[in-house]
Amino acid sequence: MISPISHAFPPPGYGPWERVTHDLTERLVSMGHDVTLFAPAGSITSATLIDTVPAPLDSSSADPRLEEELHIAMAMEAAGDGSFDIVHSHLHVHGLVFSRMISTPVVTTLHGVAWDPATHPLLLRYADMPFVSLSDSERSFLPELSYVATIPNGIRTGEIPVGPGAGGYLVFTGRMSPEKGPDLAIEAALNAGVPLRLAGVVEGRHREFFEQTMRRARSRDVEYLGPLDRQELWQLLGEARALVMPLRWQEPFGLVVVESLAAGTPVIAWRMGAMPEILEDGVTGFLVDDVAAAVHSIGRIGEIKRVSCRMVAEARFSDTAMARAYAELYAGLAAKTSPSTPGRPGPTPP
Repeated sequence: MISPISHAFPPPGYGPWERVTHDLTERLVSMGHDVTLFAPAGSITSATLIDTVPAPLDSSSADPRLEEELHIAMAMEAAGDGSFDIVHSHLHVHGLVFSRMISTPVVTTLHGVAWDPATHPLLLRYADMPFVSLSDSERSFLPELSYVATIPNGIRTGEIPVGPGAGGYLVFTGRMSPEKGPDLAIEAALNAGVPLRLAGVVEGRHREFFEQTMRRARSRDVEYLGPLDRQELWQLLGEARALVMPLRWQEPFGLVVVESLAAGTPVIAWRMGAMPEILEDGVTGFLVDDVAAAVHSIGRIGEIKRVSCRMVAEARFSDTAMARAYAELYAGLAAKTSPSTPGRPGPTPP
């Protein structure tokens, strides 16, 4: 398992790729799989840990690109002797350049990276390698790739308490960036006359956008809480009437959406990207096309049963469901590579 290295493993707050990779690794180990994790020093895991770099890139790094290359190279060199059944890369596109240099199958989970046209030349050069998409919608970014599965990100649903939704507010959480649409969430909440709380990171490149957004709101009913840790986020979601998920881009998944469902909180999402694959309109929330429709849906949020949201999260988006899907994929890829290798231990059936 090649981890992302931008944030701590597991991350205490923001770091969605690291969080998913950690939860997948832990669940695979609990299912009896022998997992070796390549990650920064100090990572917490039940797998066999091989330190590749001294610390995550967000801690301190003199040369992030150099450390990233070292991280990938150490993993691929270790896999070169054929001792692994599968190499699974969660690290953007950079691991692909090593993928033809070893005989072990290298499968890459895209995590939405194909939305950026700058990645396309590299991805297309390795289009025959096996790729996993987080949603069927994600494939529209680059349909030429060799997709072997669509596996939604999973979360540890058992750790997320179901909240009563009694806080009387709406919530927006995620990066405070134009494509995520916090300004649209503010507009919908103000038009509906319902308080809104925002939580998430403000990246330097989007700080001016977000500060202008908050200045335009000028309302005590709109409160920015900053980045939250996991427990704080889950409590915020559990007390919310609904999560508002506006979009200006084809969101390939949306981890916060399934976290909200696990907390029992319905979601009002723009009908873009993976949202129609995650949400069932009228059952776990509402799919809308603009602010006016979102305002109308806010008035109907009482029609959604919170227990239904939780049941869907447990059935479709748990870490167990994710790990079982990946274990099945690993077994198939390993069998194609060495179908007649006697006695070689492989992934146990899910």
